[in-house]
Amino acid sequence: MAGEMSVLGSVVLALFLAGYLGQQYLPPPKPRVVGLDLGTTFCSVAVFHPGIGDVEVIGDEQGRKSIPSVVSFTPTGVYVGYQGQELAHSNPLNTIYDAKRFIGKVFDPEVLEREGARYQFKVVTNNGSAEFLLSTNHTFTVSPEFVSSRLLLKMKMMAERHLGVPIEKAVISVPAEFDERQRNYTIRAANLAGLDILRVINEPTAAAMAYGLHKADVLNVLVVDLGGGTLDVSLLNKQGGMFLTRAMAGNNKLGGQDFSQRLLQHVIEEVRQQYGVLPTRKEDIHQLREAVEAAKLNLTVQQSVVLRTPLEMETKPVMYEAVLTRKLFEELNDDLFQKVLVPVETVLEEGGLSREEVDEIVLVGGSTRIPRIRQIIRDYFGKDPNTSVDPDLAVVTGVAIQAGIMGGSWPLQVSAIEIPNRHLRKTNFV
Repeated sequence: MAGEMSVLGSVVLALFLAGYLGQQYLPPPKPRVVGLDLGTTFCSVAVFHPGIGDVEVIGDEQGRKSIPSVVSFTPTGVYVGYQGQELAHSNPLNTIYDAKRFIGKVFDPEVLEREGARYQFKVVTNNGSAEFLLSTNHTFTVSPEFVSSRLLLKMKMMAERHLGVPIEKAVISVPAEFDERQRNYTIRAANLAGLDILRVINEPTAAAMAYGLHKADVLNVLVVDLGGGTLDVSLLNKQGGMFLTRAMAGNNKLGGQDFSQRLLQHVIEEVRQQYGVLPTRKEDIHQLREAVEAAKLNLTVQQSVVLRTPLEMETKPVMYEAVLTRKLFEELNDDLFQKVLVPVETVLEEGGLSREEVDEIVLVGGSTRIPRIRQIIRDYFGKDPNTSVDPDLAVVTGVAIQAGIMGGSWPLQVSAIEIPNRHLRKTNFV
């Protein structure tokens, strides 16, 4: 008996030793489960690499870490991401964006008509669900989940090209406010792209995981997600290794696009004053819009930038040039920046917490890079928000960690388990 135990012990020891040596000297297996962030304005895909324990956000053909959530339909094909975005001005009626706002939702006809009026493409109803009416070489409709599936297929192909292996399984993030129907329709979109979804994870929880808060000694986490078109604020309560979303609030008509629009309106007025006529040509407005967007991004790291762009105008071609300062940008948007605090105060009130009881403030979304936004949050809480993770990639990073867990990757991570809060409702402000 003792001899048998000795042999068994030797076998177990040999197995452990083989596993250790394999981790040290053999190339780790390719990840087979990806993490997907299907965002309203941008999408990203990432993987958790076994062995080294790093998350890699996968770039497109040009190495860009995210792609616009834009799909353009033409007589010759379907163009996704940056290719779709490039067709937005020449093919506006057949270029769909913001599909995530419609996926899985049931609309009253009046509400859908009001929502659809914001877009150049045509939004129609099908038994309460939204569809997009397109006309290329024939007229047809597509659903929000089909549009989303094209984005997910693009990211699947990006991952397969980069990793060199077929990708069939994924973990995907959704807003915490999504109900069961919206989650199921998101899964349906992934299935249309040839993906099996192993888990759906809330975006605030994913962001908290990216910041390592699933392993940290924290209790109350506030996630401020300010992207291109929406603001979402979530209050998470961590109980052991589990996250409970205690309160949500937001503004689905506030984001970086609004800040850019204020700056664009100022620049258009400056052009009028300088040349005596407003720029009215579609091409000129497009040029100014792109120059303003670039200036906004540069003003997050610089105090001033020079905006320089050619304009045809109605009378003669000109080269418009202006100096834009961060101070001017902040003054133009001061009232919009202050609106960020409205849902923050609401989630604290609904969650029954004072601002002093928040252990960690996590920033998500590219617009949280704006220095004035960070200052407003810092002044309100009396402490710095956590900025250790790229806010644009925080959600997809957390989703990739969860994908690594679902794929059994080594080194093993602590899984983030979400506690469903059936009574949770999101408060929206405009």
